[in-house]
Amino acid sequence: MVTKEAIWNLLSEIPDPEIPAISIVELGVVRKVDIVDNKYLVSITPTYSGCPALNRMEDDIKKELSKHDIDFEIKTQLYPPWTTDWMSQETKDKLENFGISPPTKIVKCPQCKSSDVELISFFASTACKSMYKCNSCLEPFDHFKCI
Repeated sequence: MVTKEAIWNLLSEIPDPEIPAISIVELGVVRKVDIVDNKYLVSITPTYSGCPALNRMEDDIKKELSKHDIDFEIKTQLYPPWTTDWMSQETKDKLENFGISPPTKIVKCPQCKSSDVELISFFASTACKSMYKCNSCLEPFDHFKCI
């Protein structure tokens, strides 16, 4: 039987459909992996209710685990609700290196690190990000909202 650690490793290879620089595990969507009746139970929590990427994440999990003939079930877990607190500093650094300002109270430009920024739109390319403009380097950028 495959180990839980092996399942976590496989899930860690699945990129977030909206931010491919990080995995669904790094994002914190995969909450836990349990073994129930000789079947793996993968619990996932959407970043917010109605997240349009949730179905894609489920499909990607199904495709990856099925490829390895793993018997599994996916459970959507809504409580506790997802939070950006579940992201590690390493994940936040990956976001910044990708050009997305990570979830912090003080918004900084991921290009020049200036905090002289201006909110352009509360919603950006996805509902979990806002669009900003840096007043120092004049670059537009997404900021991942603190949730």
